[in-house]
Amino acid sequence: MDITLQLPELPYQKDSMAPIITEETFDYHYGKHHATYVNNLKNLTKDDPLSETTVEQILLESHHNNNTLLFNNAAQHWNHSFFWHCLSPNGGGLPQNDIKQLIDRDFGDFDTFRNQFSTTALKLFGAGWTWLAQNEAGKLEIIPLKDASTPLTENKTPILTLDVWEHAYYIDYRNERNKFIDGFWEVVNWDFANKNLLCNI
Repeated sequence: MDITLQLPELPYQKDSMAPIITEETFDYHYGKHHATYVNNLKNLTKDDPLSETTVEQILLESHHNNNTLLFNNAAQHWNHSFFWHCLSPNGGGLPQNDIKQLIDRDFGDFDTFRNQFSTTALKLFGAGWTWLAQNEAGKLEIIPLKDASTPLTENKTPILTLDVWEHAYYIDYRNERNKFIDGFWEVVNWDFANKNLLCNI
């Protein structure tokens, strides 16, 4: 995904995911948290040649240079922009096509994969993201990453992600992260996952 230094439009209406994710949560999560990362990133790259590049390039370069402040804001902007597309009001159900075949190949079956992903997301301590990513060999991996970290810095291809920072679910579920994770499977966007798979697999 080529993501710019702008807050992207959501690919659906803010009320279309209720009650799994309510409009109020989108108002805060997208309208305030994500917007803050975008504004911070604009300020951090003002009058810098990096402002003419993609957010992916900014996060990779800032990670390489150990610029934590720049990386955190660039990565959180990229992660959130990606995450919104991992959800769909027409999503959920069982995976289809290539993503189904790869899940069956690498995890045995969908139920095993779902249980492993959900458990990983539930047990991730503190703030972070749970990713389904594809390594260079084409194998799918479930990767829990802290704070703003992303598989991009590990040379892996993001396929899906679930945001498990508290601001992603606290309005709707308070401290019950498990209920938010359960709801994710009712709106997960398998079409988007299929589009992200490595083309040579």
